[in-house]
Amino acid sequence: MNYKESKQYRLPGYNYANDGMYFITICTKDNEVFFGNVIGGKMKLSKIGEIADQYLRDIPKHFPQVKLDEYVVMPNHAHGILELRNDIVVRTRHGAFLQQNSMGIHPLIKNSLSSIINHYKGAVKKWCNENNYENFEWTSRFRDTVILHENALYNFRKYIINNPANWEKDKNKQKNLYY
Repeated sequence: MNYKESKQYRLPGYNYANDGMYFITICTKDNEVFFGNVIGGKMKLSKIGEIADQYLRDIPKHFPQVKLDEYVVMPNHAHGILELRNDIVVRTRHGAFLQQNSMGIHPLIKNSLSSIINHYKGAVKKWCNENNYENFEWTSRFRDTVILHENALYNFRKYIINNPANWEKDKNKQKNLYY
């Protein structure tokens, strides 16, 4: 799959720094199990899983314009619903400014969904490197869906809540990681 094919799920013309609710999925590289195991339909976190969980819960501390809604850390991925609210004044040193370079590549937009997820993934990886888990890696990208309707929000919340209970039947169906 080339880069353009992998980006087709993005909403054309949508600014991912806008206020809104987003369903996200972040996977480990090659879907390797690092975060723990599902036992009896409940997630039992490993040490790295505890860090991934804690750092996900801490996103609003570093990005005050973000509210973390429902989320779950699974054996090889994490799902969450993030609400971005730019009406909140943000004083943070996180993020980068949008500037196109000579290669046509756009760096991250400050406080955009991509910037927030990039910082989260970087913090977890940094912890892993500092604590002798150097073999831990994320996939280079993450999956997101803009939540445009209350019904979709309800369905994503339900999916997240039921994800551990459905793990045994879904764990080998990697397409299902994205809902």
